[in-house]
Amino acid sequence: MFANTPRGAKASAITYSIIETAKENGVNPFQYLIYLFEKLSNLDLQDKDALDQLLPWSASLPPVFRMNN
Repeated sequence: MFANTPRGAKASAITYSIIETAKENGVNPFQYLIYLFEKLSNLDLQDKDALDQLLPWSASLPPVFRMNN
């Protein structure tokens, strides 16, 4: 509704999906996004499991990102 272009709408949808998925998995969205921005720039694209380790439900995420329930 507030995106001026289709590309802007797609970028917003991706961002909202990442944030909501993090929240549903008990991960602090702000800290998680910072972590993603740091890790994604150095991601080895040849390693098929590298991206899986960054997903919000991955057990390999540092525990400091978990929200206290």
